[in-house]
Amino acid sequence: MRYLSTLLLLLLISSCYNVERSCEDFKTGAFSFQQLVGTELVTSTFVRTDSIAIETYKGITDTFSVRWINNCEYIMRKQNPKNTYDEQAVHFKILSTTQNTYLFEFQMVVKKQNQANPVKKGSVTKITAP
Repeated sequence: MRYLSTLLLLLLISSCYNVERSCEDFKTGAFSFQQLVGTELVTSTFVRTDSIAIETYKGITDTFSVRWINNCEYIMRKQNPKNTYDEQAVHFKILSTTQNTYLFEFQMVVKKQNQANPVKKGSVTKITAP
């Protein structure tokens, strides 16, 4: 009986905490992303279609290819890299969504030997639909 009541309690707790992930709503559109770089809060904007993202950051515009793994995960790669760092692909995973924002984590696809490959997190706001 004790086992059954513990199981029911766990089921009740987990059912009350369902994370919303309407990732399809964020596959395309115009978006804004803010991040802290040192002590400065900077904003980048990007427009994403199913296969391309065009980002503007500090007045510089770059184009990235986008390959969706599933509805909530995708890989981006800069189309015209200027150095070896720019050639690296980045894996993004949408963790949760609200009406106009999503929380995500990202990291480099390939981990270089003897180097950390930290997972970073961020939040994006949808500005408009395509």
